[in-house]
Amino acid sequence: MDILKAIMTRRSIRRFTGEVITDEQLDTLLRAGFQAPSAHNFQPWNFVVLRDKDLLQKISQFHKYAKMLPNAGCAIVVCGDEEKQPAKGFLVEDCSAAIQNILLASHGMGLGAVWCGLYDSSDLVNSMSEVLELPDNIIPIGMVVVGNKDEEKEPSNNYDSNKIHYDKW
Repeated sequence: MDILKAIMTRRSIRRFTGEVITDEQLDTLLRAGFQAPSAHNFQPWNFVVLRDKDLLQKISQFHKYAKMLPNAGCAIVVCGDEEKQPAKGFLVEDCSAAIQNILLASHGMGLGAVWCGLYDSSDLVNSMSEVLELPDNIIPIGMVVVGNKDEEKEPSNNYDSNKIHYDKW
């Protein structure tokens, strides 16, 4: 899929068939995440792939916007390593760029995906850290829920010329 078409037509998909995505599809998504730009090229991200149905169910119980998890093909939790990138703002930006790459790759592959935020909700960060047994230096930034789509959505036009400023506000 052409990159501009992917950007303009990607939508958050929250309904999935329950079919597990293939190892090849997962590998492509992860490779897309690794290709994200990062401040100082520190690449502070780590990816936790979730396929276990019991674990997906458990997470859906504490994350009110992730109720679709049990029907997804998998989830990818994008985590940042504070030891690799101590500047929290850059850490979040770097991981967010990786998340966007995974979202676009999912769409380009014909899969559905949705970004479920984790950081900076202390409840979600703490719950996810506990469930995934993350080391203290690893912060869960966001989770991409991916799978075979069980819904289609029309593209939306979010362009707003009132939010564009040239040279000064």
